[in-house]
Amino acid sequence: MSSMVEKQQELEGEGKDTSLNLSSITDGANKSGIPKVKFIADIDDFAASFKPVASSEVLIGAFSELFSKFKAYETNLSNKRLTYQQKLPEIEKTLSLVNHLKTKRDEGETITTQYNLCDTVYAKAQLDSSGTVNLWLGANVMLEYTYEEALAYLTEKEVAAKEEYIQVTEDLAFTRNQSITAEVNMSRIYNWDVKNRRDAKAMETALAGK
Repeated sequence: MSSMVEKQQELEGEGKDTSLNLSSITDGANKSGIPKVKFIADIDDFAASFKPVASSEVLIGAFSELFSKFKAYETNLSNKRLTYQQKLPEIEKTLSLVNHLKTKRDEGETITTQYNLCDTVYAKAQLDSSGTVNLWLGANVMLEYTYEEALAYLTEKEVAAKEEYIQVTEDLAFTRNQSITAEVNMSRIYNWDVKNRRDAKAMETALAGK
Protein backbone atom coordinates (compact mmCIF):
# COMPACT_ATOMS: atom_id res chain seq x y z
CA MET A 1 0.00 0.00 0.00
CA SER A 2 2.84 2.38 0.93
CA SER A 3 4.54 1.76 -2.43
CA MET A 4 1.35 2.75 -4.27
CA VAL A 5 1.12 5.98 -2.26
CA GLU A 6 4.77 6.74 -2.98
CA LYS A 7 4.19 6.12 -6.71
CA GLN A 8 1.16 8.43 -6.66
CA GLN A 9 3.15 11.18 -4.93
CA GLU A 10 6.00 10.70 -7.39
CA LEU A 11 3.68 11.13 -10.38
CA GLU A 12 1.96 14.16 -8.85
CA GLY A 13 5.29 15.81 -8.14
CA GLU A 14 6.54 15.02 -11.61
CA GLY A 15 3.43 16.48 -13.19
CA LYS A 16 3.99 19.76 -11.31
CA ASP A 17 7.69 20.00 -12.10
CA THR A 18 7.65 18.94 -15.75
CA SER A 19 7.07 21.84 -18.17
CA LEU A 20 4.34 19.98 -20.06
CA ASN A 21 1.48 22.13 -21.30
CA LEU A 22 -0.82 22.34 -24.33
CA SER A 23 1.77 24.12 -26.48
CA SER A 24 4.25 21.31 -25.72
CA ILE A 25 2.09 18.66 -27.40
CA THR A 26 0.43 20.75 -30.11
CA ASP A 27 1.72 22.59 -33.14
CA GLY A 28 -0.53 25.59 -33.75
CA ALA A 29 -4.19 25.33 -34.71
CA ASN A 30 -6.46 25.46 -37.75
CA LYS A 31 -8.40 28.63 -38.62
CA SER A 32 -11.21 27.61 -36.27
CA GLY A 33 -8.79 27.43 -33.36
CA ILE A 34 -8.73 23.64 -33.06
CA PRO A 35 -5.23 22.54 -31.93
CA LYS A 36 -3.03 20.46 -34.21
CA VAL A 37 -1.38 17.54 -32.40
CA LYS A 38 2.37 17.07 -32.69
CA PHE A 39 3.40 13.70 -34.04
CA ILE A 40 6.22 12.51 -31.79
CA ALA A 41 8.81 10.98 -34.12
CA ASP A 42 11.55 10.52 -31.51
CA ILE A 43 10.11 9.86 -28.08
CA ASP A 44 13.51 9.82 -26.35
CA ASP A 45 14.30 13.33 -27.58
CA PHE A 46 10.79 14.57 -26.83
CA ALA A 47 10.80 13.22 -23.26
CA ALA A 48 14.28 14.67 -22.68
CA SER A 49 13.16 18.13 -23.86
CA PHE A 50 11.38 18.64 -20.52
CA LYS A 51 12.96 19.48 -17.18
CA PRO A 52 12.90 17.08 -15.45
CA VAL A 53 12.64 14.42 -18.16
CA ALA A 54 8.98 13.52 -18.74
CA SER A 55 7.95 9.98 -17.88
CA SER A 56 5.66 7.84 -20.02
CA GLU A 57 2.86 8.34 -17.45
CA VAL A 58 3.03 12.13 -17.80
CA LEU A 59 3.24 12.00 -21.61
CA ILE A 60 0.39 9.52 -21.99
CA GLY A 61 -1.68 11.49 -19.48
CA ALA A 62 -1.21 14.71 -21.47
CA PHE A 63 -2.14 13.13 -24.80
CA SER A 64 -5.02 11.24 -23.19
CA GLU A 65 -6.50 14.49 -21.89
CA LEU A 66 -6.09 16.08 -25.31
CA PHE A 67 -7.67 13.02 -26.95
CA SER A 68 -10.71 13.38 -24.66
CA LYS A 69 -11.07 17.03 -25.68
CA PHE A 70 -10.97 16.06 -29.35
CA LYS A 71 -13.71 13.49 -28.83
CA ALA A 72 -15.82 16.22 -27.21
CA TYR A 73 -15.09 18.53 -30.18
CA GLU A 74 -16.05 15.72 -32.55
CA THR A 75 -19.42 15.19 -30.85
CA ASN A 76 -20.16 18.92 -30.92
CA LEU A 77 -19.17 19.29 -34.58
CA SER A 78 -21.14 16.19 -35.61
CA ASN A 79 -24.26 17.71 -34.00
CA LYS A 80 -23.66 21.03 -35.76
CA ARG A 81 -23.18 19.27 -39.09
CA LEU A 82 -26.45 17.38 -38.62
CA THR A 83 -28.23 20.66 -37.82
CA TYR A 84 -27.02 22.21 -41.08
CA GLN A 85 -27.95 19.07 -43.02
CA GLN A 86 -31.52 19.56 -41.78
CA LYS A 87 -31.52 23.35 -42.05
CA LEU A 88 -30.24 23.75 -45.61
CA PRO A 89 -33.05 21.79 -47.35
CA GLU A 90 -35.62 23.86 -45.42
CA ILE A 91 -34.04 27.14 -46.57
CA GLU A 92 -33.79 25.90 -50.16
CA LYS A 93 -37.42 24.73 -50.12
CA THR A 94 -38.64 28.08 -48.75
CA LEU A 95 -36.52 29.98 -51.28
CA SER A 96 -37.98 27.93 -54.11
CA LEU A 97 -41.51 28.57 -52.87
CA VAL A 98 -41.04 32.35 -52.63
CA ASN A 99 -39.51 32.35 -56.12
CA HIS A 100 -42.56 30.46 -57.38
CA LEU A 101 -44.96 32.95 -55.73
CA LYS A 102 -43.10 35.92 -57.19
CA THR A 103 -43.04 34.38 -60.67
CA LYS A 104 -46.79 33.70 -60.60
CA ARG A 105 -47.50 37.23 -59.36
CA ASP A 106 -45.33 38.75 -62.10
CA GLU A 107 -47.14 36.64 -64.70
CA GLY A 108 -50.51 37.60 -63.26
CA GLU A 109 -51.49 33.98 -62.59
CA THR A 110 -53.63 32.73 -59.72
CA ILE A 111 -52.13 30.01 -57.56
CA THR A 112 -54.33 27.08 -56.56
CA THR A 113 -53.03 24.69 -53.95
CA GLN A 114 -54.12 21.92 -51.60
CA TYR A 115 -54.78 23.18 -48.09
CA ASN A 116 -54.34 20.73 -45.24
CA LEU A 117 -57.39 20.90 -42.96
CA CYS A 118 -56.32 17.95 -40.79
CA ASP A 119 -54.23 14.78 -41.08
CA THR A 120 -56.19 13.21 -43.93
CA VAL A 121 -58.44 16.00 -45.21
CA TYR A 122 -57.37 18.55 -47.83
CA ALA A 123 -59.25 21.31 -49.61
CA LYS A 124 -58.46 23.45 -52.64
CA ALA A 125 -57.53 27.04 -51.91
CA GLN A 126 -56.52 30.05 -53.99
CA LEU A 127 -53.59 32.05 -52.71
CA ASP A 128 -53.79 35.80 -52.55
CA SER A 129 -50.72 37.08 -54.42
CA SER A 130 -50.40 40.16 -52.22
CA GLY A 131 -46.66 40.33 -52.77
CA THR A 132 -45.79 39.53 -49.17
CA VAL A 133 -44.94 36.39 -47.20
CA ASN A 134 -44.49 35.64 -43.51
CA LEU A 135 -41.26 33.91 -42.49
CA TRP A 136 -40.45 32.20 -39.21
CA LEU A 137 -37.21 33.61 -37.80
CA GLY A 138 -37.10 31.29 -34.79
CA ALA A 139 -37.93 31.74 -31.10
CA ASN A 140 -41.64 32.05 -32.03
CA VAL A 141 -40.93 35.17 -34.12
CA MET A 142 -42.56 35.69 -37.51
CA LEU A 143 -42.06 38.73 -39.76
CA GLU A 144 -43.73 39.86 -42.95
CA TYR A 145 -41.52 40.44 -46.00
CA THR A 146 -42.14 41.46 -49.56
CA TYR A 147 -41.17 38.78 -52.06
CA GLU A 148 -38.02 40.73 -52.95
CA GLU A 149 -37.03 41.16 -49.29
CA ALA A 150 -37.73 37.51 -48.55
CA LEU A 151 -35.62 36.35 -51.51
CA ALA A 152 -32.71 38.57 -50.44
CA TYR A 153 -32.96 37.41 -46.83
CA LEU A 154 -33.27 33.71 -47.69
CA THR A 155 -30.44 33.86 -50.26
CA GLU A 156 -28.18 35.42 -47.64
CA LYS A 157 -29.16 32.74 -45.12
CA GLU A 158 -28.54 29.99 -47.68
CA VAL A 159 -25.06 31.28 -48.58
CA ALA A 160 -24.11 31.64 -44.89
CA ALA A 161 -25.46 28.18 -44.01
CA LYS A 162 -23.56 26.54 -46.89
CA GLU A 163 -20.30 28.24 -45.87
CA GLU A 164 -20.78 27.21 -42.25
CA TYR A 165 -21.64 23.65 -43.29
CA ILE A 166 -18.42 23.41 -45.34
CA GLN A 167 -16.37 24.80 -42.45
CA VAL A 168 -17.95 22.44 -39.91
CA THR A 169 -17.33 19.48 -42.23
CA GLU A 170 -13.67 20.46 -42.62
CA ASP A 171 -13.29 20.97 -38.85
CA LEU A 172 -14.85 17.59 -38.19
CA ALA A 173 -12.41 15.83 -40.54
CA PHE A 174 -9.51 17.79 -39.03
CA THR A 175 -10.59 16.89 -35.48
CA ARG A 176 -10.87 13.20 -36.31
CA ASN A 177 -7.34 13.27 -37.76
CA GLN A 178 -6.01 14.93 -34.59
CA SER A 179 -7.72 12.27 -32.46
CA ILE A 180 -5.96 9.57 -34.48
CA THR A 181 -2.58 11.33 -34.11
CA ALA A 182 -3.04 11.65 -30.34
CA GLU A 183 -4.03 7.99 -30.12
CA VAL A 184 -1.01 6.90 -32.20
CA ASN A 185 1.28 8.97 -29.95
CA MET A 186 -0.12 7.30 -26.84
CA SER A 187 0.38 3.85 -28.34
CA ARG A 188 3.97 4.63 -29.38
CA ILE A 189 4.81 6.11 -25.95
CA TYR A 190 3.39 3.03 -24.25
CA ASN A 191 5.49 0.72 -26.46
CA TRP A 192 8.54 2.94 -25.85
CA ASP A 193 8.03 2.61 -22.10
CA VAL A 194 7.64 -1.18 -22.31
CA LYS A 195 10.87 -1.41 -24.32
CA ASN A 196 12.75 0.80 -21.85
CA ARG A 197 11.57 -1.30 -18.91
CA ARG A 198 12.51 -4.50 -20.72
CA ASP A 199 15.97 -3.14 -21.56
CA ALA A 200 16.49 -1.95 -17.97
CA LYS A 201 15.48 -5.34 -16.62
CA ALA A 202 17.80 -7.09 -19.07
CA MET A 203 20.64 -4.82 -17.97
CA GLU A 204 19.96 -5.59 -14.30
CA THR A 205 19.93 -9.31 -15.05
CA ALA A 206 23.22 -9.07 -16.98
CA LEU A 207 24.88 -7.08 -14.18
CA ALA A 208 23.61 -9.51 -11.53
CA GLY A 209 25.11 -12.45 -13.44
CA LYS A 210 28.60 -10.97 -13.44
